[in-house]
Amino acid sequence: MSPARAVWLVARRELRTRLRARSFLIGTAVSIAVLVAFVLMQGTLFGAERATRVGLVGQATAVAGSLTEEALARGLEVRVSTVRDPAAGESAITDGDLDALVTGTPAALHVVVDESLDENLRRALNTLVQREVLRAQLASVEELDPDQVLATVADATVDVRSLRAPDPSHEQRLALALVIVALLYLSLLLYGTLVAQGVVEEKSSRVVEILLATVRPWELLAGKVIGLGLVGLAQLVVVGGAGVALAVFAGVLTIPSVAVGTLLWGLLWYLLGYLFYASVFAAAGSLVSRQEETQSVLLPVTSVLVLAFVLSFGLLTRAPNASATAVLSVLPPFAPILTPGRMALSAATGWQVVIAIVLTLASVVVLAWLSGRIYAGAVLRTGARLRLREVLRRH
Repeated sequence: MSPARAVWLVARRELRTRLRARSFLIGTAVSIAVLVAFVLMQGTLFGAERATRVGLVGQATAVAGSLTEEALARGLEVRVSTVRDPAAGESAITDGDLDALVTGTPAALHVVVDESLDENLRRALNTLVQREVLRAQLASVEELDPDQVLATVADATVDVRSLRAPDPSHEQRLALALVIVALLYLSLLLYGTLVAQGVVEEKSSRVVEILLATVRPWELLAGKVIGLGLVGLAQLVVVGGAGVALAVFAGVLTIPSVAVGTLLWGLLWYLLGYLFYASVFAAAGSLVSRQEETQSVLLPVTSVLVLAFVLSFGLLTRAPNASATAVLSVLPPFAPILTPGRMALSAATGWQVVIAIVLTLASVVVLAWLSGRIYAGAVLRTGARLRLREVLRRH
């Protein structure tokens, strides 16, 4: 039997078993239901308010207290901080640490923002500027022309400069980014764990001994990884496609082309991420012989996945364009989750995506080779949990 045929037979066995399983059907239905709830609740979820972070430079620090009070009166919570110079403040805006930077004198404030200025914050700052101008007018002359004073005060507004052109579809792109991040995380965690559990199940029941009588260890491992990966891909296509269709039909999503592109890139990154993590899951599962020990041996791998998910969620909402986010997005443990999210936000450049793909593929090759060695050396050994160093030394 050729190696390709052996791998396909094992993969087909996994496909038939998993696709017909009730757990697959229930899991898919539940995933679609959760996605439906997310779409219907999108306005509420993304309408939640958070404090607006404003940095003050130089003489503008004099308005800190009055700005907080004026903004609060308009229903906006503002947290002010002192910034040492305008350049540092603009860097903080780019990195997502500030929402606005205020410079100038109290009577002539200038505001720098990333894309657009919150309208309530704009009104609060305009009120402060107009107060200062009015005080100056009252103190500068003895006989005042009321009409002239009012006209001068009305013309006093803050000067606003945006570092980037506003994106009217930003909120929808953010929703797409967070959805694809959540779907990829759940898929990678679920099907990576299934690979490990399948390895342990075959090992504990001695089925693997029968299978290895007809196929080689690497063929068995490759078939199992490919079969379960295709099952996960099918589920992701169904859930993601249903979510996009529902969002467009409900009128929540007005950028269907971006949504479809995000889903297609998400499928690619699922394959890359699955191959990266499934290899490690399979190797870890081969080190134990009982299902009770599976979670403990998988903890380091699942911890990395959880860390990637938490970091991605936080960075995408606060600082998708930051340098640290860009660096993390090309590293293989984080790239399969973080990069597609940044792509949905148009925050990832072409060369960053290429580097992320190349590094992930290179890591997959190395991990596949290493996992094959570990699996071949440990899959027939039962009893106590094996040490990784011991398996590599003996094989």
